[in-house]
Amino acid sequence: MLIGVDVGGTFTDAVLALNGRLVTAKAPTTPEDQSEGVMAAIGAALEQAEARAQDVEAFSHGMTVATNALLEGRGARTAFVATQGFTDLVALGRQDRPQLYRLCAARPAPLAPDDLRFGAPERMTPDGTLKELTQDGARRLADEIAEAEPEAIAVALLHSYRHPEHERALGEALAKRLPDAHVSLSHEVVGTFREFERAATTEIDAALSPLLAHYLRRLVERTREGGIPEPAIMQSNGGLIDLAAAAGHASWTVLSGPAGGAAGAAFVARKAGAENALCLDMGGTSCDVCVVDDGAVQERSSGEVAGRPLALPMLAVHTVGAGGGSIAWHDAGGALRVGPRSAGADPGPACYRRGGSEPTVTDANLVLGYLSPDAPLGGDVELDRDAAEQAVKRLADEIGLELLACAEGIRRVAGAEMLRALRVVTVQRGIDPRRYSLMAFGGAGGLHAAQLADELGIDTILCPRASGVLAALGLVISPRRRDVQRSVLLSGEELTTEAIAHTVAELGERARQALHEPEAELHAIYELRYRGQSFELAIAADTDVEPDQLREAFERAHEERYGYHDAEQELELVTIRVTATAEGVEVELAGGAEPPAPARTRRTATLDGEQIELAVLRGIPGPGTQLEGPAVIELPESTLLVPPDWTGDVDDTGTIKLTRSR
Repeated sequence: MLIGVDVGGTFTDAVLALNGRLVTAKAPTTPEDQSEGVMAAIGAALEQAEARAQDVEAFSHGMTVATNALLEGRGARTAFVATQGFTDLVALGRQDRPQLYRLCAARPAPLAPDDLRFGAPERMTPDGTLKELTQDGARRLADEIAEAEPEAIAVALLHSYRHPEHERALGEALAKRLPDAHVSLSHEVVGTFREFERAATTEIDAALSPLLAHYLRRLVERTREGGIPEPAIMQSNGGLIDLAAAAGHASWTVLSGPAGGAAGAAFVARKAGAENALCLDMGGTSCDVCVVDDGAVQERSSGEVAGRPLALPMLAVHTVGAGGGSIAWHDAGGALRVGPRSAGADPGPACYRRGGSEPTVTDANLVLGYLSPDAPLGGDVELDRDAAEQAVKRLADEIGLELLACAEGIRRVAGAEMLRALRVVTVQRGIDPRRYSLMAFGGAGGLHAAQLADELGIDTILCPRASGVLAALGLVISPRRRDVQRSVLLSGEELTTEAIAHTVAELGERARQALHEPEAELHAIYELRYRGQSFELAIAADTDVEPDQLREAFERAHEERYGYHDAEQELELVTIRVTATAEGVEVELAGGAEPPAPARTRRTATLDGEQIELAVLRGIPGPGTQLEGPAVIELPESTLLVPPDWTGDVDDTGTIKLTRSR
């Protein structure tokens, strides 16, 4: 028996894999202490399965603790240590503007303020020591830092990705002097070059790790009381790590929640035979989008979250503030806007009857008739149509619209935000979205899928049976994974088979040890560029690759990306990343007893300004079920809207496949 629990902004989702079947459950998220909602969701899943907590063999967890803290600028009191003369590195950054035409737009302030930045009396070059860090120097610096009483310390010294000796010595001195403070060393957190990105990532790691560790300690207390195993934690790269590693390196988990959804989407896409899919995860607070190619989610070697760089491998997920709980409002010019502010789980949308009064996307969908007042959402949340109409009507009166026109406007504006996100991961990266299926999941994804497919010219929509809890399913099936990377900067005569093999072997051993799997499967990524270029291309290749093979693969990728390659240019191998994985489990998406046939009713709804009669299916449609719009399928944790020009059926995995009528 395996269980996965994902914490969202509005609901906490649980999936229990038991004897070939999936049991799903939801509970309202508890923002003050997310572990309460986690245990409530686990309890609901166990109750539905008529199972005992003691029978759970493994527990996988994805959460938003680190994400929310970074978005809100919260963190522990953090000191930053750099080589003398470089302490303002995190403030100076790249000296570029975050937005080209907004001259006053500022980047987020460093997490370590001026008075908590310290210079280490040392200096490393790429070739070795220029100024030695003595034991006395390390002790004096540790004493100086201790006087400032930090809760966490980030250490990012020059060229420590290649020569980490001084960082290790300083880490030992700080551990002796400040045993209760968290210490993050850049060569352990990141391991690659580019000083600013490495320093900023280490600063994030130090600032967030105490917060995450506090949450995980509380969660472990609750799981022990409930007889549940200690959880494995989802990383931003789509793999699971043990709890101790996650608590020590919070930066690895910043995209923990979205990564679970992406992993689940890739799994369902493979099972449904649609290995190229655009994935849309629309929950209560935000919308996450990503691309699945050949059954795998696209990855990137670094990214940016809340305006801060993260020089770590992560799934290529793009997020916008357009969820079911996103609040609709109007700006000073009277234009209708939606998000990024959200009603969240408390008080939630107006229709939840929990004290919310502002109109949200969920309220608009209820007013238009796509959601049913007598069909509780996950977590037994009952909807109040009158409260939704009152909230939307207040906004409609302020901007001079009729009630239904305002509700449809809210949907269109939210759709525009999601469409912009989908274009970021497709059109802006040279990908034609028309070649892909659109997989919509999350509690609200299915309500907006056809609207977005129309805009993108997509003819096929996929909606998984467990679409409302797909991120939790992704946690159940995800592999355990550890990444170890190092910048090597090899070119010319130094770029040899032996040099590559030596580094790969060392990194592979470290990755296996960290994973506690001596026989774990190894995969390698090589980041290459022509000598003198500023950016690299990531090339996946064997762990025993030859330089000529790397050059051939790199030039194919360069030709595809930039339209040319240059056989005369010298090649430079910048970074090697080795990944150790222990594969996850396989589950049957439609295993277990066949669900009862959905109840069929009809109701009136508004679509494109016209009143229409919707066919309503409440329940899980079995394989082979034929669908024809206009209709609404009310799944246990999500709702799918089928407009008049779409038809569909249900495949053997329980996935609903809609096709545009011709």
